[in-house]
Amino acid sequence: MWPQIWGMAKLVKAGAADLWEQISFPEWMRYLHFHEIKRWVGLPTASLIAFIVGLGCMAGVVGVSIFYRASNLAEFQAIQLWRIEWLLGATAAFVAGILLKDSSNRD
Repeated sequence: MWPQIWGMAKLVKAGAADLWEQISFPEWMRYLHFHEIKRWVGLPTASLIAFIVGLGCMAGVVGVSIFYRASNLAEFQAIQLWRIEWLLGATAAFVAGILLKDSSNRD
């Protein structure tokens, strides 16, 4: 039974790889490659990941502001608490990105 499943998995993988090679992507999509963004921004991998997480948390702050409206004081306080939590997450991610960045030796 396992050899049959393994053989089917290999066929599916080969078919998916062939299909992926046949797809033609626009030229501008190469700028979305992680290593291209890393080279463009000039950050090491860990700092770039922390920066992207921080941007995601900032998007969470904006999302809370857009999707939730307060109709009374209790809801307003809850929404403010969610915003604070998202902002703390963003702050932690940005600080982690700063701490993970390679120090430059400028003398």
